[in-house]
Amino acid sequence: MPAFPTDPARRQWRGTALLCSALLLALLPGRSGTPEGPHLGEVLARDFLSVHTRNTPTTYYEGRQGPTGFEYELMRRFADHLGVSLTLEADHHIQGVLDAVREEGDLGAAALPLDPTLDGLLFSRPIMLLQPLLVYRRGLHPPETIAELEGLEIGTLRGSGSDRVLRELQAEHPGLSWKEAGELEVAELLGQVARGTLDAAVVFEHQFRLNRLFFPEVEDGFTLGKPLSLAWAFPVGRGLGLVNAANRFLDDLRRDGELDALVASYFGHDDYLEYVGARTFIAHARERLPRYTELFREAARNTRFDWKLLAALGYQESHWKPRATSPTGVRGLMMLTNATAGDLGVDNRLDPAQSIHGGARYLRQLIERLPESITGDDRLFMAMAAYNVGLGHLYDARKITEQRGGDPDLWRDVRESLPLLQEREWHSQTRHGYARGGEPVIYVRNIRRYYEILAYLDRSQEQFHELNARLPDEDESALFEQVPPVL
Repeated sequence: MPAFPTDPARRQWRGTALLCSALLLALLPGRSGTPEGPHLGEVLARDFLSVHTRNTPTTYYEGRQGPTGFEYELMRRFADHLGVSLTLEADHHIQGVLDAVREEGDLGAAALPLDPTLDGLLFSRPIMLLQPLLVYRRGLHPPETIAELEGLEIGTLRGSGSDRVLRELQAEHPGLSWKEAGELEVAELLGQVARGTLDAAVVFEHQFRLNRLFFPEVEDGFTLGKPLSLAWAFPVGRGLGLVNAANRFLDDLRRDGELDALVASYFGHDDYLEYVGARTFIAHARERLPRYTELFREAARNTRFDWKLLAALGYQESHWKPRATSPTGVRGLMMLTNATAGDLGVDNRLDPAQSIHGGARYLRQLIERLPESITGDDRLFMAMAAYNVGLGHLYDARKITEQRGGDPDLWRDVRESLPLLQEREWHSQTRHGYARGGEPVIYVRNIRRYYEILAYLDRSQEQFHELNARLPDEDESALFEQVPPVL
């Protein structure tokens, strides 16, 4: 289980203060039965917080800068607040997280709906609202009422809270029926809707917002029921000390506005640049690009690239905005991470010249680090994918490609494997775990499209060739349990 240490000085100061408080409570006369219990003191004494989570885009995954995700960010901050290190166990689905919290570990943070009826668990105060949303396959008649869902093949995730909402609705609409899966995640569920295995699915709004770019065949329908609450789960029988500490921590974040800002940064907008129309891109090419064209040309000469390719990559990263900043801290026109910028000698990521030259050098480094067996455009496309998702995840996708009988040196085969990094069945076998594997497929596709448009504008004689690659079909592995109507 990997540990992620926090700032040492701050950890030591806060940890010492909390440990002293816990010891004083334990030593006070008549406090042996205090509801605070031993849990918080145990965490502080051992100097690490053990958290059970899920490897998903809304909870925790390995990004370009290392561990990231909404709940990972909260966990990391909570561990820092306690003055301890963070240890994660992410090999779980929802039920597995709940079972693990009951038996071991300190808390569960895994997009868990607050449910005080569950045995053996305590929950923190609500962290954010979870609004159930009905999504459906494009081409179907758009459902507008719950009554219109009767007769459709609907899927949802068992234990996520959306299943509980469906049961509540079934009391008023006894003809409602659906399927529940305990071994899938949201991306896999949406994939089944896109392929026609399911007509519709019930997920949460923020989950669909993070995934919808990868599933253009899936439309959002309407919200279902009242919002639920996301919360952390703790084991019973070990006192309320850690629960109370978590509640105070969350209260402080909410009062300071940091919690709302964190929610907005992860879920307030799509996490990806949209696949914009040609007219918008051409307008930006005429209005924004000229001020950076010579920088792209110079960087291209130094790194042996076509300047239009670097410009296309820069547009995909930032829309040629030199002060662009992502929620995870990637910054600049070429959106370099802080660590990558340091390795490249870029001391100001917001300087367009430094960013463009640094991004070009980074892409060249990625090309040179790939195995010699990858050649031609395949080498370029895989390097671009690694610029987006990281070399580690690219190598994981090449391994999956081999397992599926494909050629790991061909981009057309690897791009079919990358989205599988979103599925537990596959990413659990890899070294680097979950990744938004659909993103680099779209990323490379968009850059190629933008390059074609720039080539057309540069030549002023040909129409650009629009790439229309689709996300690949995935093997069906879902095991659903049918919830029948109660007529």
